[in-house]
Amino acid sequence: MKDLNAEIDAIFPKVVAIRRHIHQHPELSFQEYETSAYIQEQLTALDIPFKLVANTGVVALLEGEKSPSDTIVVLRADIDALPIHEQNDVFYKSKNEGVMHACGHDFHTANLLGVASVLKGYKAEFSGKIVLLFQPAEEKIPGGAIQILESGILESFGGKIKAILGMHVSPRVPLGKIGLRPGRFMASSDEFYMTIKGRGGHAAEPHRAIDPIMIAAQLLTTLQQVVSRKANPDIPSVLTFGRFIGEGAANVIPEEVKLAGTFRTMDEAWRKEALETVAEISRTLPVALGATVDVEVRHGYPALNNNPVLTQQVKNIIQANMGNDVVQDLEIWMAAEDFAYYSYRYPSLFMLVGTNNNDNATQHGLHNPQFNLDEKAFKIGISVFINAALSLLNES
Repeated sequence: MKDLNAEIDAIFPKVVAIRRHIHQHPELSFQEYETSAYIQEQLTALDIPFKLVANTGVVALLEGEKSPSDTIVVLRADIDALPIHEQNDVFYKSKNEGVMHACGHDFHTANLLGVASVLKGYKAEFSGKIVLLFQPAEEKIPGGAIQILESGILESFGGKIKAILGMHVSPRVPLGKIGLRPGRFMASSDEFYMTIKGRGGHAAEPHRAIDPIMIAAQLLTTLQQVVSRKANPDIPSVLTFGRFIGEGAANVIPEEVKLAGTFRTMDEAWRKEALETVAEISRTLPVALGATVDVEVRHGYPALNNNPVLTQQVKNIIQANMGNDVVQDLEIWMAAEDFAYYSYRYPSLFMLVGTNNNDNATQHGLHNPQFNLDEKAFKIGISVFINAALSLLNES
């Protein structure tokens, strides 16, 4: 093989520039039109053919020339941003007010374009096909992954998909490390939206009102028992309500209260049971206390499971090509990812690339308005994708 590290060093400034351009021009889920056009421009400049999918998604193809093979490896990056007002004081700060790449999807996109730039010169060194998937709308239910799968575009390239690999930046993983975990890794994610309607009144005369504040408080306390008393302790479960709006005053009982929350777990059977239980309690308890209630359940992403065999294969590849100390074993992570949909259809592996260099700028968590990362992580991210893709194809 060529000197991969030297090639990555050569394109590093370009990849950083791509990331910063995308960071300056973030777009929300299902609205990534400029981002999609920019990706297409970069692929066109590399003379890499591509197709459009799911409105703003881009899928590119690199075919190996080493020997005939129908094996396919898919490398996936998500491209959307979040509705967050950026608070970083950097020259490449978001120019789109109230929108920010606070989850590192700008890194993911630039990383995959860097992979494309290097792999273009490696066609004679691998068999089969490498599909570069720039996926829209990871951050918003129903997510872009399900649209990619339903489109049939992955099957349109012919052959057998051996692996789908995804990668996510992580400020919890040190710079220079890649985090792996076989089996269950990330949680399912569903959302509840409730409006409890009572009867407003004077705070001095609560007996003349139906207080939705107290009813909502009682509901939240009761719902916590779904996790603390009904869930098997062996199954990770989280029920969190992050929105409680009752627009009364110190001396005013409001007419209604709005609640919003999320339930996350790693077992699909328990997920179904828990959602039904939460919905049933939410529909009946307020009524028993004299109120009416509207309950909406928004079904989100399933739990993400990394294929154990593929995980071990990639771990071996990374250690053989990049050193034994590069891999870090991970614990489960209760965040959710629509990459999970791929894991139910094909052998899949979702990894974390470390971005934390122990300075203040890289300490902020994902979805934080001050989130930023050490761009030297590109050298690990690009190398992992390239080594894994080439080795998996040539093993076939």
